Amino acid sequence: MIKEVARKLLKLVNVKSNIDLLELYMNHRVAVLHKQMEQARDLDELRQTQGAIKELRRLSTLRDEVITLSKDEN
Repeated sequence: MIKEVARKLLKLVNVKSNIDLLELYMNHRVAVLHKQMEQARDLDELRQTQGAIKELRRLSTLRDEVITLSKDEN
């Protein structure tokens, strides 16, 4: 993520209710995707679902990443 984007996202991640709602959504989607993984018919479908879960899990570190990048002076 570039610094300019991180600064714009500060408005989103500095509000606790926003982060809480994002986490609620993320946890719900992960649960749905786990069910899809159990029913995957082939390896490609399984890998695609795993990738979606990986990206959702990355959202859990969004706040830390945004704060770190927006403060970085380099």
